[in-house]
Amino acid sequence: MATHSDSVAGKKSNDVSNDLQIFNAENLQSNMKVIYYSRTFLSIIGGVIAGILGFTGLMGFVFYFLIMAITSVCLMAKAKFSVHSYFDSWNRILLDGFLGGLMSFVLFWTFAYDIVHIF
Repeated sequence: MATHSDSVAGKKSNDVSNDLQIFNAENLQSNMKVIYYSRTFLSIIGGVIAGILGFTGLMGFVFYFLIMAITSVCLMAKAKFSVHSYFDSWNRILLDGFLGGLMSFVLFWTFAYDIVHIF
């Protein structure tokens, strides 16, 4: 993950802007791609696992939210819990893309469930 220290501009002494962090847009965009790809990949894997385990109804959706919560914690651990070094807010790592992988999860969940439990 790219940090914002590569893009911090020179600081002026006794200026209010000393407290502002400046992020490189390319690094922030790259970090967001990592989050979306990770969430999509884990949504697909989680959907296959939920289908194989035979989860139905609400239990499958609870499993999805559990997978996404674990993913958020793992992404924060990868950032060494210093989220503001890589993102402009906590919401970027905790909530962005949280529901984005839901369609992939449901697709692979039903596909795996049908293959395992019908044949």
